[in-house]
Amino acid sequence: MEELREAVERANHETVERMMETRPVLVGVEEARNAISFLRKEFHLTHAGPPIEWERASGPLRGAIIGAALYEGWADSVEEAERLAERGEIVLAPNHHYSSVGPMAGVISPSMKVFVVRDGDFYSYTNLNEGLGRVLRYGAYSDDVLERLRFLNDVVGSSLATALEECVREKNGVDLRNLIAQAIQMGDECHNRNVAATSLFYREISPYIIRSCDRETAVRVLSFIDSNNHFFVNLAMAACKLMADRAHGVEYSTIVTAISRNGTEVGIRVGGLGAEWFTAEAPIPRGLYFPGFSESDANPDIGDSTITETAGIGSAAIAASPAIVRFVGGDVKTALEITRRMGQICHTRHRYFTIPYLDFEGTPTGIDIRKVLKLGLTPVADTGIAHRSAGVGQIGAGIVEIPAEPFKKALRRYAEVYGLR
Repeated sequence: MEELREAVERANHETVERMMETRPVLVGVEEARNAISFLRKEFHLTHAGPPIEWERASGPLRGAIIGAALYEGWADSVEEAERLAERGEIVLAPNHHYSSVGPMAGVISPSMKVFVVRDGDFYSYTNLNEGLGRVLRYGAYSDDVLERLRFLNDVVGSSLATALEECVREKNGVDLRNLIAQAIQMGDECHNRNVAATSLFYREISPYIIRSCDRETAVRVLSFIDSNNHFFVNLAMAACKLMADRAHGVEYSTIVTAISRNGTEVGIRVGGLGAEWFTAEAPIPRGLYFPGFSESDANPDIGDSTITETAGIGSAAIAASPAIVRFVGGDVKTALEITRRMGQICHTRHRYFTIPYLDFEGTPTGIDIRKVLKLGLTPVADTGIAHRSAGVGQIGAGIVEIPAEPFKKALRRYAEVYGLR
């Protein structure tokens, strides 16, 4: 038993070292079908969370699937898009199975643009952020939503692709790990608050956009980024996805390498347990609602964005971001308590992501399923809240506790795989 305990500790140390030492760099923007192999076929979509079929899909995920079908021109009406999905002609797969992540519904379709993030020979991908409110990722699909998507992909995405080509030639791309570290020290936690990170990214990319685009296009693109304080969250997610993927697959590891929700279920993956998902019913967040909405309107939690908590930011860094409590509810004391709670269930403190208010203590990193169950403390995430019906969009933001059941299932499976009783 002592030998096993030592093997687990060595594995967990290696897992978190890989996670922290991965250096994600933004190197480009590509059409999704060229980056994500699953999307090379028409009528294929990727989505947030563990695997799910249309029949069990939540309202916001259905709305995003409908919107993607309309955006791609696969259907001319909402009814036709629904029929395609009901007949199984639209084929779904999790983003996580293809080195990708997307916030909320997380739907990525073949002609959308995706950011390309790299560390050596490893890559991750994510779509571009639309902003808040009535947007595709929250399940909205009205004409104005589709028009914004066209602008985002055709104008913003194409301009960023050209700008990043020059950025890569000049300085090998945008170092996302360094940018996240700076943003945390400026008051972001890089999940629901990305004001500093978006500003830092704006400063990095704007010279290349100005050089590579005509004046009118540059003004439109920079104005869009400037007006969207959440623009960077997708990049933070892709960086964390790369960190987590590079840490995955260490034999004996009990460290969580993915937490994700599809609006029906929440699932986790564990470093030493391969590609298997361990799932439970997704909870409804508690939080602040936009005028006219309440918890009775809320869909269960949804999105790949909890990859941030998996890699040591988000709620793990929320003590660095007291301003976020005005967006998700609670108070500064609660933010400190959440980071302390995450510290109790994580393997280590991050070497590069540090919190000034805690004497530059590193953020809790490497959620250990053993500690979760031993202490009875599950991870917490700050999150957006989608309406339970397709077509409505965002109705608030809040805090969600990941249920214990996936961790129990994972530990039982771990015992089977490694011959424990």
